[in-house]
Amino acid sequence: MAEITAAAVKELRDRSGAGMMDCKKALTEANGDMEAAVDWLRAKGLAAAAKKSSRTAAEGLVGVAVAGTKGVAVEVNSETDFVAKNEQFQDFVRSVTSVALSNGAADADALASADYPGGGTVSEKLVANIATIGENQTLRRVGSVSVSSGLVVDYVHNAVVPGLGKIGVLVALEGDASADVLQPLGKQLAMHIAAAFPLALSADLIDPALLERERAIAAEKAAESGKPAEIVAKMVDGAVAKFAKENALLSQLFVMDNKTPIADVVAKAAKEAGASIVLKDYVRFQLGEGIEKEESDFAAEVAAAAGV
Repeated sequence: MAEITAAAVKELRDRSGAGMMDCKKALTEANGDMEAAVDWLRAKGLAAAAKKSSRTAAEGLVGVAVAGTKGVAVEVNSETDFVAKNEQFQDFVRSVTSVALSNGAADADALASADYPGGGTVSEKLVANIATIGENQTLRRVGSVSVSSGLVVDYVHNAVVPGLGKIGVLVALEGDASADVLQPLGKQLAMHIAAAFPLALSADLIDPALLERERAIAAEKAAESGKPAEIVAKMVDGAVAKFAKENALLSQLFVMDNKTPIADVVAKAAKEAGASIVLKDYVRFQLGEGIEKEESDFAAEVAAAAGV
């Protein structure tokens, strides 16, 4: 068997990006053959990626990018927050967001099959990242907005680096107002959206299932009041209407003053500019929302790894 030198391990690590112990094992398995060791690592990297896919990936980054009248938001998940600080991961999220902006990918599957800068597809680059970084990562979702005229404004709350963070917002403002008017307005609206977490642009666009859930809760509360049925019905309708108003963006009270509905904020800006402005759409991605993080038993994991 060929001697595995530290220099050979370092060379393989530099070439592959894999860990030192993995590189040493690869060279041992390949009897010191560097090219065969690279192939072994690639094969094991792919296998590791498939195995890791069962682990919840609820950390990561949200990327946003805009180009005039269109904008995209992309969420890429990882298992730990540590990976979000990794420059390789950040570069990937930034590049994938740029790809989504340029090719108009409608969803994560379409984006995964798109060409990645430098060769291969987004999906292939993601698999390579999993193998070298050593954590499962998933391309979770893509959101986009566009207007026929006007501006799309982006905002990242507490950005890790420009364009990347844990909450990404896009605001689509349609109309003939100048960019000097739309940009600051869009930024303020985006900050509101990040803080207020609207469920839909308007009340009629809120998920009916959410409204039914609120109706059931309100009905149960109202029934305990002991009031006549017709009063109970009005109480329920009022509670549902209040929920819709508080969770629809256009009727939410602007967080900057807590008294002006967002629709009025936009109308005032249009009047002052002497131009049309319509808040057409928005996207708000918060990292990991809707994902149940997997709780792990660290002691059990250590015991399992040790074969206990």
